[in-house]
Amino acid sequence: MSDAPQMTPPEIVDSHCHLDFADFNGELDAVIARAHAAGVRRMVTICTKLHNEPQVRAIAEAYDSVYYAAGVHPMSAADHAPVTLDDLLTLARHPKFVGIGETGLDYHYTAESKAVQKVSLRLHIQAAQETGLPLIIHARDADEDMAEILTEGFKDRPYGCVMHCFSSSEGLAKAALELGFYLSMSGIATFPRSQDLRDIFAKAPVDRILLETDSPYLAPPPHRGRRNEPAYTAFTAKTGAQVFGMTEAEFAAQTTANFNRLFTKAA
Repeated sequence: MSDAPQMTPPEIVDSHCHLDFADFNGELDAVIARAHAAGVRRMVTICTKLHNEPQVRAIAEAYDSVYYAAGVHPMSAADHAPVTLDDLLTLARHPKFVGIGETGLDYHYTAESKAVQKVSLRLHIQAAQETGLPLIIHARDADEDMAEILTEGFKDRPYGCVMHCFSSSEGLAKAALELGFYLSMSGIATFPRSQDLRDIFAKAPVDRILLETDSPYLAPPPHRGRRNEPAYTAFTAKTGAQVFGMTEAEFAAQTTANFNRLFTKAA
């Protein structure tokens, strides 16, 4: 057995995962232990349908390192019971509830519900404004409307926001950054064919970058094609460090500081 000292991995944060999904059933203790071993000291698990909020909350209550957020995913907006501002404000009182969403616009799969998605997005923006908690945005094939609605809301009353799992255009990245928002880097940024996306990230201020897995989806290499989990944030962090010309420790420290600045309730 070697007597060489073991290097402690730098602390990183998985700012967006879905630990309530069936993919993790019966395995959460092991999944979270692996995350801690990989340097992932905090995770935000996201509720996408409010009727699932009790289960998501229970996970956050069971693990010290897990926080949660809740909202109505845009792909569910049309068939979800109408959410009210009071619904979100009530949830936000929980000590481990740290963000509003995910919400947003998805015209790739659910373009037929554009009108309902816009109403839902504006309501979530209002909840972020009222609570001071960051908005968590899902955007797909809706860049123009997304930029317009986010900017319109911000001009009315500023709020914080992260563009979760960012993989949209340079134009939407620019619009978000001009509002002081954050871009979150997921496993997509590690894929070989994602050089254009890495180039967009490289032009962003490094103090506006977060890390996430969106697990169980989008596992980075060498786990691509299999279930993703919070521990694999470390692989995306390694790519991010290369994109920004930093050491892994420097990038980990920067993105952790960024998370603390935006998600103040989890700092």
